[in-house]
Amino acid sequence: MTIRINRDDDFLYLEYMPERLWIEEGLEKKGFVTLRHTFTFTSDSLLNDSHGSDHFTFILGNSNNNYYKIPKEILGIKNDLMLWKKMRMSVQTFIAVQNISIFRRIDELVEEPIVIGGDREGAIPINEFEELLRNFPTTTELKHYSRSRIAVTLKDYFETMSDPQQKMDRYLNKKRTIQPVSRVEFIKDYEIKKFEYVRDELNEMLKHTDDYAEKAWQKIVTEFLLLIFPKYLVVLENVQIKDFYSDPEKIKDRYIDLALVDANGTVDIVEIKKPSLYQVLASKKYRDNFAPTRELSGAVMQAEKYIFHLTKWGCAGEEELLKKRKAELPPNFQIKITNPKAIIILGRDNDFTHDQKFDFEIIKRKYSNIVDIMTYDDLLRRLENIISMLKQNGGTSI
Repeated sequence: MTIRINRDDDFLYLEYMPERLWIEEGLEKKGFVTLRHTFTFTSDSLLNDSHGSDHFTFILGNSNNNYYKIPKEILGIKNDLMLWKKMRMSVQTFIAVQNISIFRRIDELVEEPIVIGGDREGAIPINEFEELLRNFPTTTELKHYSRSRIAVTLKDYFETMSDPQQKMDRYLNKKRTIQPVSRVEFIKDYEIKKFEYVRDELNEMLKHTDDYAEKAWQKIVTEFLLLIFPKYLVVLENVQIKDFYSDPEKIKDRYIDLALVDANGTVDIVEIKKPSLYQVLASKKYRDNFAPTRELSGAVMQAEKYIFHLTKWGCAGEEELLKKRKAELPPNFQIKITNPKAIIILGRDNDFTHDQKFDFEIIKRKYSNIVDIMTYDDLLRRLENIISMLKQNGGTSI
């Protein structure tokens, strides 16, 4: 039997030339006929001049502006199908190998009308639809797939089986496949603007550090950290923790100024100091080395103590923290105290000599397993590197 798709300006037609004349009998007895498991027609769709002929012409669709509208009942789908009038059409537009209805397969995956080509909102572009047709499973591919599935069941019972999975993989690698189309370019643009905003705001703040109280400074910089490190969801201020070790006679309360909670519920600590108040290296060498200032050493020691107390608090601490700060966290969230880390941001390094930069790097590496020490210039450099990489990977900026 042969099926052809024809058209004029008003209608889309399906012409069917069967091996035997069973169409009229089917229409009379059941009221409908189904061709190739895809098209279902009633007597209303059959052109009058088809009666008594050796071929039958059915109205498949009618004109609707720049589209042919095919009724959903004909294809057995949830909504009417819209096909752009200028697109190429044949029976392969509708039917894949082994009488698979292409639009029924698409319809199983979506809950909205299918529109192919043209300028209607939500339409699938013609080139992408044609790519989809080229990549529909062939008879060879289905054969490889069925053999692979059988082999999964039988491989433990036969020692001489070939590897159909390898054969299928080789076949698929040779076959032309649909190239992924990036739909996240607008996100790249947004990411660049986000990091540029943080960089510019931080640069401006560093020109006027004396205008900010330390608490206000900490709050703004912490908000920047949430943008720079998107794994963190929320900042918790003035976090009360338990100290079981400083005084053997009683349990003390300690307070962490700022804690960060990531998407997994893990708690980390952040220490933020205004750069005008704190330096990171002594101005003079001690035994030919630039030593950390008391401010840096003290900040590191404080962070290490917080980490120690958090870790020792354990499960009881997780439950208590969640109970006290539940309103600030997402619903059905869990707090986890698992190898907490610390971020320390203080001071500047923009006027460091070569020797100072080297010694400061040694100090940072010494604590890198638990503490990430950053100057504000270090933070700016990280921002610049992120922005440069995003632009290199195809983003744009203002």
